[in-house]
Amino acid sequence: MGNEALARAERERSVPELLKALRHSERVSQALREVGIALGTTFDLDDLLELILGKLTELVEADRATLYLLDEAHDELVSRMVVGEQVRSIRMKVGHGIAGLVAQTGRALRVRDAYSDARFERDWDVLTGYRTSSILAAPLKNHVGRTIGVIQILNKRDAEEFSGDDEAILSALSTQAAVAIDNSRLFLSLIQKNKQLLDTKGELERRLRDLSLLFELERATGRATSLEELAQPLLSLSAKSTEARGAALLVAEEESGDLVQYVYDAEAPDKLTRIGVKAGEGLLAAAMSRREMLQMRPGKRDPHWHERVEGSLPFPVDAALVLPLEGDDAAPLGAVGLFGTEGSRAFTGEDESLMQLVGANVSTAVRLFFASQARERGERLTSIGRLLSQVIHDFKTPMTVISGYVQLMTDAADAKQRHEYAEEVLKQFDVLTGMQREVLEFARGERTLFVRRVYLHKFFADLRRQLELELQLNGKPIELKLDIDTKVVARFDEERLARAVHNLARNAIEAMDEGGVLTLHGRLDGNELLIGVSDTGPGIPPAIEGRLFQSFVTMGKDGGTGLGLAIVKKIVEEHGGRVTVKSSPQGASFELRLPQPAKTDEKPAPRKSAKGQRSTP
Repeated sequence: MGNEALARAERERSVPELLKALRHSERVSQALREVGIALGTTFDLDDLLELILGKLTELVEADRATLYLLDEAHDELVSRMVVGEQVRSIRMKVGHGIAGLVAQTGRALRVRDAYSDARFERDWDVLTGYRTSSILAAPLKNHVGRTIGVIQILNKRDAEEFSGDDEAILSALSTQAAVAIDNSRLFLSLIQKNKQLLDTKGELERRLRDLSLLFELERATGRATSLEELAQPLLSLSAKSTEARGAALLVAEEESGDLVQYVYDAEAPDKLTRIGVKAGEGLLAAAMSRREMLQMRPGKRDPHWHERVEGSLPFPVDAALVLPLEGDDAAPLGAVGLFGTEGSRAFTGEDESLMQLVGANVSTAVRLFFASQARERGERLTSIGRLLSQVIHDFKTPMTVISGYVQLMTDAADAKQRHEYAEEVLKQFDVLTGMQREVLEFARGERTLFVRRVYLHKFFADLRRQLELELQLNGKPIELKLDIDTKVVARFDEERLARAVHNLARNAIEAMDEGGVLTLHGRLDGNELLIGVSDTGPGIPPAIEGRLFQSFVTMGKDGGTGLGLAIVKKIVEEHGGRVTVKSSPQGASFELRLPQPAKTDEKPAPRKSAKGQRSTP
């Protein structure tokens, strides 16, 4: 009986301990459930980590919990430390202190008395006045087992040191914390890539709008036989592009020299209002005389606002953006303005950029219109019209490449692959920027040829990648072959020559309706760079073979402009080279020959090319 009584007493004593252990296990399970639910319902990393640190402090009955994230760039741990209701941050070098050693080794550490352990660093205690006694620290490891941080808990409340059970709880919650961090980083990466894609799409739309506006302006003004016919499309397209209520053009009549302001009302788009203006009267006359852009913001009346001018407009003016127009030798020629009515938005920096682009075109149009309604205007339409036609023609290549990579980005699940596709899209934006720069340079009377050293293997690798994407989208059974001397380093304008080769390749692809072989050649032939583009199509029709490189000569293909080969010839001649063609029923072959310095490592002297162009090494 004595043994039975002893056993019964032992069982009675263990019941409270078992109940306590059960309640503790229930708290651990509840905490893990709450963390798991939070992982599935929120992407706020701060909230998740604060929840995990709070639950961990409660479960292991610790005084404080600190989370360190690894900053690989600086080889440091950056902390998130919960002190009461505040979150503080510190930095610690990997390998220093308890947390630094855990990050370095990837193994958990338990310390009973911090001040008797040589690995402990007291600096933080000295700074805060806190006294650290016991420590438990464990690494945060992601799904591939890589350490991305450390969780450290300090000062066990009811014992001298943390137990193995405490370490198990810490291990479980540290796994949850690592999952939360990985999920957050992945989510932020996806957001960044999606934002980059949207920004790219928005930028592309803006560039397309700018180029389309210039093209529409040129096409519309080319038919004008009077100032009113000139002003109508200029103002309507400018107002539409900036969502303005109205627009105005101020010019001096050719015969009398009187200032006349043509006003466009978006609610009555078929008729312009004509107002006689004296020097200095109104916003446009002020911008013309001051030779500077003026902007009137909503609710703030500009001192140049004039009752007889702005007050007589067919709509009330509450906002305005006015750009002066320059004539020959920077002499004031007139002004163009946009108007917004009451309650409308202020004009933005994007509107200003668009108006500057339009302003260059408008100035040229008015200047040439006054110079001659026949011959001079015809020359302008020929020069600017061809340039814009070339830009619009060559615009198809980067558009096709961008469209293809955007489609690939949509289907790509791998973030690295999406990043590579985004880089290719951004490269095409450089091409688009160069095209827009050509338009602006031409409007200022400038044309520059940028000749520099180019590695042939890289040049053709980029071409191959873009043409393969175009062939993939085209769907024709065409094989692309390259015969390139990869050791060659040549000198040419890489961007413009790429446009020339693209034009030839696109023509070849379009010619091979039933499929075939497209071959690109590249090598040095003496002191000339030889680039060839060959196809196995039906060849060039004899009727146009002698006029092949003239503008607007086309083989009759749908959507053809007859500019592709003229552009090729122009680019090659800008380099001082020549282009030849051979054709037969078995296909066509084009050769571009560009002169090269006798020694490719010598820096050639800058030379003037056609129309005052300057070559740079």
